Amino acid sequence: MLENVEKFLDSLAASLADGTFVRLTLANYKGSEERLQRIQARRVTTKKGDRLFVLYRYETRDTAKNYPVADSRELVQKQLDSGFNSAHLFTTANDLQLEIGKKGKSRLNTAKPTFKTAPPPKHDREKTLQIAPSAFYLRALGITTEEGKVRDKQQDKWRQINKFVEILAGLIDKSELKDRKRLRVVDMGSGKGYLTFATYDYLTNMRGVDAQVVGVETRPDMVKTCSDLADACGFDKLHFVNGVIDSYDPGEVDILIALHACNTATDDAIFKGINAEAAVIIAVPCCHHELRPQLKAPPMLRDILKHPVMLERMAETMTDGIRSLLLEREGYATKLFEFVATEHTPKNNMLVATRLAKAGDRSRFQQEIDEIKDLYSIRQQHLEVLLGDAAHS
Repeated sequence: MLENVEKFLDSLAASLADGTFVRLTLANYKGSEERLQRIQARRVTTKKGDRLFVLYRYETRDTAKNYPVADSRELVQKQLDSGFNSAHLFTTANDLQLEIGKKGKSRLNTAKPTFKTAPPPKHDREKTLQIAPSAFYLRALGITTEEGKVRDKQQDKWRQINKFVEILAGLIDKSELKDRKRLRVVDMGSGKGYLTFATYDYLTNMRGVDAQVVGVETRPDMVKTCSDLADACGFDKLHFVNGVIDSYDPGEVDILIALHACNTATDDAIFKGINAEAAVIIAVPCCHHELRPQLKAPPMLRDILKHPVMLERMAETMTDGIRSLLLEREGYATKLFEFVATEHTPKNNMLVATRLAKAGDRSRFQQEIDEIKDLYSIRQQHLEVLLGDAAHS
């Protein structure tokens, strides 16, 4: 057993030294770490130097870390000792398959190489608007395969990521941030971090901006997973923190993002952006519950809005419409549009706001808001209450 393991580890070290290493997979795990299934490793070059990018695949999540290439042999030996019974080394010279049996017996097979050339060990990408599918975080997040191909079931998410980057680029170009070399972005409710990573990637690697991006998320396990992946990718100024939107202080913000924040949490996020005088605010509202019980149909719409589904849609329209008017009242230009097609998600409207150099007539927007509230018997809307409280504090 020891002889085959040593040969395998020697081959790993040699391939890393002579540049023939392509990738490594450890599988058939029988150790004590709960729900760990396999480990995959590639070589990358980051700002910190030459690294081994290691992806730990669990049953319900993935975690990524970077290690110095010099530590690769010791790292793999430790994993084999801790319960991995299968190891597959791909090099441009040959493929090696190590199998360890229950009774300590092992087998080492050598085969013709699957890959004729080693992939370039870079995190960098060509300066195109579209996010490169070979990006390491996309692999770790399950969007692409190890070969950098978009998974069939992730095509919608892939399109959403690139559409978001396209929108973000356009908003920056039309705002006061166009020529800024340093930006601070806060993503309120970052979740699994798909768009948070894409935002950092675009600003840093494509736009060449010194960007600090913070993802705010309520789930500690998600914060840790995203933080580990950011570290593994060498994204030094991408951070994830545990927090709740209504109580988190974002500090100075250039761009505030809030995607699918539930119900009035969207209002809390927009308020934080306005209060911080963010140049760009991006929101995809979700769960419009606040106005639904307040709405009363005006006489001319009584027979139309007697249908619950129509009243529900009207509540969504009024909620986002009032949010847009409030942003305009506070000195922003706004747009409401379909972000992704309705067959992919029913909550697909995006509200974007760009701060104007000179605000418009506040009284005109307030008059329109008051008329809408009177027409539909709306007593209060959360964003308006927040802005009113702030004005009187």
